[in-house]
Amino acid sequence: MSTSFRTYRAIQQALVQAFRVRRQSHQECHVLTLALLICGIVGGRHVQFAKVAEHAPFRQRKNESVIKRFSRWVQHDDVTYAAFFLPFAQAVIAGLAHTPLTLILDGSTVGRGCIVLMASLVYRGRAIPLAWIVVRGTKGHLPQEMHCALVAQLHALIPPGSEVTLLGDGEFDGTALQATIQAADWHYVCRTATNIVVTAQGNRFHVGDLPLSRDDAVAIHDARITNDEYGPLTVIGVWDAQHNEPLYLVTTMADAEAAIEHYRLRFTIETLFADQKSRGFQVHKSQLRDPARINRLLIATCLAYLWVLAVGVFAHEKRWVAQFHRTDRCDLSLFQVGLRAIPYALREGLRLPICFVPPPH
Repeated sequence: MSTSFRTYRAIQQALVQAFRVRRQSHQECHVLTLALLICGIVGGRHVQFAKVAEHAPFRQRKNESVIKRFSRWVQHDDVTYAAFFLPFAQAVIAGLAHTPLTLILDGSTVGRGCIVLMASLVYRGRAIPLAWIVVRGTKGHLPQEMHCALVAQLHALIPPGSEVTLLGDGEFDGTALQATIQAADWHYVCRTATNIVVTAQGNRFHVGDLPLSRDDAVAIHDARITNDEYGPLTVIGVWDAQHNEPLYLVTTMADAEAAIEHYRLRFTIETLFADQKSRGFQVHKSQLRDPARINRLLIATCLAYLWVLAVGVFAHEKRWVAQFHRTDRCDLSLFQVGLRAIPYALREGLRLPICFVPPPH
């Protein structure tokens, strides 16, 4: 499925307006290439440049020249997150800052031998990418300093006074990170390991020693963790009936039930990674191995993802879904609805929204 040249031109114009690009400038050239990448990535559902070029609606150009253009784009020092993605991240936050914000941190493998540490925002059961850091490495825990650096990036994005809760798995329970989050005046709920030392009410024990049975939860308030006795915090153990073992959380939230419900939203970032990878754009199959180049590629895939989400919302509003999916219920995610709505609209000659900021709730 290739997007039309008209859609490409509309995406190009939307980007030019968003970046306030001067005509015939180097930035305009970068924006035109970015528009091509977005069209080709969505059309080909892949990030390898040869496959992207096959679906890029560029007239009278050989695929080889388009591939070289993409390669030069990801190598160019002027293509930065601040220049080409930050304005959209700021617009997403501005549109939702009047509501409580739930942020998620997590890491995933990308390209060849690299990891992306990504921060996302929960939106309509999906996770919207906001900021990221790419480094060389394999799947595993990243340094706590990197976690703190990403939180600092987020803090610069979020308006002061916003109600923010940050979620993370067991990699994100470091006390330096917790202190950084609290310094931002945000709440957090993070998973922690069973061997973390807890001090509470004069007792000292491992969090895994909390008495728990299946379908049960227990909370310890005014607790301190690790040998440094960081806190006070709430320590929670919860064992959902459908899981084989309990999980343990540390949080600044006093309401344990609310903390547990918040933490369940953490898994929406797993769907974001799946949409960027096996169920969407295949970023894990990119041949790129340089973190800076993958960082730039993610600008294109994340903008493509935002566009597909916006199309998904539009398709629901226009009641298109019944035209390409079952009529009794919708089993598709918002992202999958958007992916299917694009070829449907092109085939039927319908107008597609060109937007990289999903509408407010």
